Amino acid sequence: MFRLVNVDGRAALEHDGGWHDLARLSGDESLAELMTAVARNRELHALQERAAAGSADGAIADVALGAPVPTPRQCFGIGLNYKDHAAEAHADTALPPAPLTFTKFPSCIAAPNATIPLSGAAVDWEVEIVAVIGEACAHVSIDTAWDVVAGLTLGQDVSDRAVQYTGSPPQFSLGKSFPNFGPIGPALVSTDAFSNRDDIALWCDVSGERMQSARSSQLIFSVPTVVAYLSSITPLSAGDVIFTGTPAGVGAARGRFLAEGDVVVSGADVIGGLRNECVGGRRPLEL
Repeated sequence: MFRLVNVDGRAALEHDGGWHDLARLSGDESLAELMTAVARNRELHALQERAAAGSADGAIADVALGAPVPTPRQCFGIGLNYKDHAAEAHADTALPPAPLTFTKFPSCIAAPNATIPLSGAAVDWEVEIVAVIGEACAHVSIDTAWDVVAGLTLGQDVSDRAVQYTGSPPQFSLGKSFPNFGPIGPALVSTDAFSNRDDIALWCDVSGERMQSARSSQLIFSVPTVVAYLSSITPLSAGDVIFTGTPAGVGAARGRFLAEGDVVVSGADVIGGLRNECVGGRRPLEL
């Protein structure tokens, strides 16, 4: 297995609380670049073993990690992919016939501890397992889709509901793409690190209150199904990220949205956690 992290913009492997610079570990300076490391993910297993046998370059606790996949070419989101979330959104009477897909602009991707600048009074949280593509692919079968996944990380699909539902029919992308509306991390974890990669616990707390708790086995469309479906329509590239959907408990269903000073703490088994403090931001242009 491997745990790929971003230390000061350089790729590193995490082991036992320490980080190991990937270029130093491998003797290949090109592997310092995160997106190159993701594309060469099959080499990281052996390098993780080398990290386990050597001395760390520093402690994870002493650095501020960046996004493990900082500049994806494509960033997809899947809507209403948990039955309980579809129910709270009053869409459970007709579950989606295929993955409901939108885009988050890659510019929204942020570090695992990035602040969330609030763009208005209706900004919402959505914890999600994020799948990262490991190689260029198209028309992948469901049975082989896990083979093209470099690993999994955790994300918050932060959403400005007012912008998201502007107009009829609404469009999602802008409402989900403000700066820092896509924090991911803390690590990109290879799928063999999980006892069951189709059944991962995830949760989200807002200012100490548990808001979401689920397992990825509750997804309507599994990770392999989503990857296969997307690849049947558009070619996927190494480093593309897929926010796979959020479970019930979002703010829109509770009538509660994020306010300045709120702290969003998200977690997932094996992957680890995000911590994002809400701060004042700029509102979109009023027309």
